[in-house]
Amino acid sequence: MDLWSVHLGRVPYREALDLQQRLRAARRHDLIPDTILTLEHDPVYTRGRRSDPAELPFGDAWYAEHGIDVVDVDRGGKVTYHGPGQLIAYPIVKIDDVMRFVGQLEDAMVAALREEGITKARGRAADGRDFTGVWVGDDKIGSIGLHISHGVTMHGLSINIDDTTLEPFTWIVPCGLGGVAMTSVERLTARRGRIDCVRKRVTHGLADALGERQRLVTRDRLEKALAAAPSTVV
Repeated sequence: MDLWSVHLGRVPYREALDLQQRLRAARRHDLIPDTILTLEHDPVYTRGRRSDPAELPFGDAWYAEHGIDVVDVDRGGKVTYHGPGQLIAYPIVKIDDVMRFVGQLEDAMVAALREEGITKARGRAADGRDFTGVWVGDDKIGSIGLHISHGVTMHGLSINIDDTTLEPFTWIVPCGLGGVAMTSVERLTARRGRIDCVRKRVTHGLADALGERQRLVTRDRLEKALAAAPSTVV
């Protein structure tokens, strides 16, 4: 089976959320194959279902003044930040074992980071849901947050690539973990602009884990597939 891999470039969060929702409806009815979107976002904080107001201590208005939107979402997890210089991957795939899939995401992230020379990267889902993601020592470099409906995933993972992603994390309680520092590929390797290399490795690793063949698809091709779906489905 194919895994469609669609690179979107830089996309506002709400636009990507709408696309994910349309894709999940189509995937549920087997109108498209498993699909992974890769992209970067404009600056945004997203609040998952388990978020606490204290995780955004300065209030929505203060963050808006600093150019960061705040969006409530239906994924698991708590508050996190997305912005330019951070790799985002949203897999819209059918699964039957949530924790196995989380492990596959962690493994794909870890393998990609080790190719960058970050040999101490490791997934920590086994340590409890608050620690899901990828860590380097006590610092977190990658996050995972999912929502599953009718056996189809939405939302996904993020990896901090450039240091530009890090300061906004200091203005929140990231992932609900007080005192946790975030790190990035640039901080650990002194190399900037590695997002395309990491992106290609993550999508290739996930396709391998799912036993699927990665097929590069343009957004235009994807939109045509969605347009062909019955309006009552998408």
